[in-house]
Amino acid sequence: MAPDRAIASQARPEQEFFCFRAGELRLAVPSENVLEVIRTGPMTPLPRTPSFLLGVTGHRGEVIPVMDLLRFLGKGEARVGPRTRLFIGMSGNYRVGVVADAVLGLRRVPVADILPPPLGGDAAAEHLIGVYEVAALQETMALIHFTKLLQSARQRAVVR
Repeated sequence: MAPDRAIASQARPEQEFFCFRAGELRLAVPSENVLEVIRTGPMTPLPRTPSFLLGVTGHRGEVIPVMDLLRFLGKGEARVGPRTRLFIGMSGNYRVGVVADAVLGLRRVPVADILPPPLGGDAAAEHLIGVYEVAALQETMALIHFTKLLQSARQRAVVR
């Protein structure tokens, strides 16, 4: 007896990712690490912090750091403008605003289709879960291990 297609597709484990664009990069983080997306507001720069920390901003009564992911990964730098968004990412008790040039939405990715990070890749590859190729759009999306990235960012900020 052949399995029903609907049952077969449900049996294939998937993970949901929040997809966004930063510079020329198409990136994604697990959706459970994203609280919400907001417009960029006023930011207060902080002295003597790593360059990837653009400053702090107020959000729902909290002061949260704002992170430039491009600078952190060594892929350029974000240009904050009126169309720029921040997604509020969290891991454990830590929250951070991450600059996104465009929000691409949520995407369910079959776990079996996640490819390992490229071998011989740069230092940014250490923060990746893997890559996902969207054949229909002919694009590749880097899947970020947000918890590991946030821990690394905190270590770099504290060491200074």
